[in-house]
Amino acid sequence: MNKELTILAKPGSQEVFISRAFDAPRALVFQAHTDPDLIVQFLGPDDLETKIDYWEMKSGGQYRYVSSRGNQSFGFHGVIHEVNSVEFYITQTFQFEGIPGNENVSLDFLMLEELPGDRTLLKIHSILPSVMARDMMIQSGMEKGISQGYARLDTLLSDLKNGS
Repeated sequence: MNKELTILAKPGSQEVFISRAFDAPRALVFQAHTDPDLIVQFLGPDDLETKIDYWEMKSGGQYRYVSSRGNQSFGFHGVIHEVNSVEFYITQTFQFEGIPGNENVSLDFLMLEELPGDRTLLKIHSILPSVMARDMMIQSGMEKGISQGYARLDTLLSDLKNGS
């Protein structure tokens, strides 16, 4: 199965489209994205350790986590607009705290589609306030972090499926 990460950011657009397939059922992929004990195991690049400050993964909730490397820390937070565990989607904002103001706040739509063979296609649609903000996000190294994180998620999902 092709697990290639796809990131599409058309020139001049404020949007980013991300997709990645997983060899696991939607409910398990959804659980990994909503359970704070699981998300810290795969979120971000390999060289960062992530700790949850608060995590209210419910409609109207909020979250904040900090990723660290040595004495460097990077905070992220957002508001959860909707969590739908029946149709497997999450709508939330996402903001990197290293840039002041609201210029880097994105509105993110995470959707999970069922694929044949108990597989899942993850799709994320992010909308940023400007093309410049979108370009900064793309240039931040997000592709490396997402790719490495989702490789770790593959292992985590396999362990969860096998009861490890």
